[in-house]
Amino acid sequence: MLSHQYIERRTSRIIDEKLYADRVIQFLYSQVREHAAPLFRAFTSCWATKTLGSFNFDLPLCCQVERLKKFMRRAGVDFSECLVPESELTTARKIFERQIRYWECRPMNNLPAAIVSPADALLLVGSLAPNSTIFLKNKFFTYEELLGLDRSRWLSAFRGGEIAIFRLTPDKYHYNHLPVSGRIIDFYELQGDYHSCNPGAVVREVTPFSKNRRVVTIIDTDCEGGSQVGLAAMVEVVALMIGEIVQCYSSEAYNNPCQLEIGMMVQKGQPKSLYRPGSSTDILLFQRGKVLFYPDLLANRKTTAVHSRFSTGFSTPMVETEVAVRSSIALGVGSLHGETYGDNQ
Repeated sequence: MLSHQYIERRTSRIIDEKLYADRVIQFLYSQVREHAAPLFRAFTSCWATKTLGSFNFDLPLCCQVERLKKFMRRAGVDFSECLVPESELTTARKIFERQIRYWECRPMNNLPAAIVSPADALLLVGSLAPNSTIFLKNKFFTYEELLGLDRSRWLSAFRGGEIAIFRLTPDKYHYNHLPVSGRIIDFYELQGDYHSCNPGAVVREVTPFSKNRRVVTIIDTDCEGGSQVGLAAMVEVVALMIGEIVQCYSSEAYNNPCQLEIGMMVQKGQPKSLYRPGSSTDILLFQRGKVLFYPDLLANRKTTAVHSRFSTGFSTPMVETEVAVRSSIALGVGSLHGETYGDNQ
């Protein structure tokens, strides 16, 4: 079975990913998908996701919880970052939905035009412009379907722009944070399936992210107190065993969480939502010519020395970088006159 590797940003090391339930996912997306289509559709349905999620994440089975904690530790999870003691994480759901002291353990660049990662995730950066060297060529999604075929205003606004895809693996912290500051000008949900975001599954199920259920948030950053990088779209995509995306914006720590509303002003780096639970995907879209990704992310993506299932499946170098939530991933073009990229961690 093919391995999958990524680059750890903090150390530049090449890491072998420990893919959760990899054999099951590969069987589902090869044998079942090809030879039992009705069964495959059932497995990727809302009902199956909620049923499997409840079975896997809500039962307080001591043996299951201890196995999961061991898996998490092997994947590098530091339970000392959590707001509650590890002894209180008594179910798989509590482990997956843990809160951390992000204001201490996930520092943030306070430069207004610094765009930050919305999650602890594996990141791919790219472009929607056909003449770009990092054009994604509709490999992970169909652009028009991703934002909704009836959303012509946003389809026009982001056409040819920049894109960042964040894959949250099961061991990651599963709160999403705001990548920019600005005013919410649209917020809507698109129905769809619950495909896995396992790299092997993504390669086999072409453009899965525009087929899955997802929540789209459009933020205008060109306002007082905003990041001044034009419009930004944040697309939160469900996956296999992700039954729900809970919108829970907090302006301080995790206090007084509230539902997002059009017209609301939101601040970069603050919690926005929670995936319940498992693995999932965030997608950021920026308008053309408004932002520049950090050089290390661009260089890592095109590295040929790393074995990535995305590179194998799509026949072009496509390597992920592990990034921390609230770490800088891009800068607004307007801020670069006389400025340097600075600390990217």
